[in-house]
Amino acid sequence: LWKQINLRQISQRTISTASRRQFENRVHEKQKLFQEDNGIPVHLKGGLMDALLYRVTMGLTVFGTAYVVYKLLVVSMPKKQN
Repeated sequence: LWKQINLRQISQRTISTASRRQFENRVHEKQKLFQEDNGIPVHLKGGLMDALLYRVTMGLTVFGTAYVVYKLLVVSMPKKQN
């Protein structure tokens, strides 16, 4: 019985405190940033993390393509028979 009462108090406390946290609405600021005509592509307008993610993705793509071409060349060459 005491466990149920204690659990009920904890659950009521967490539900009531969760509604107090409110986030600031920054949609208007983001819209202004992404709609600005400054010559930067839209996928890089988010800042440093977007640029980093873009470069890592391009690096992995180039590396993967080069690796596939290398493996295709290796597979296409016949093995020497002894």
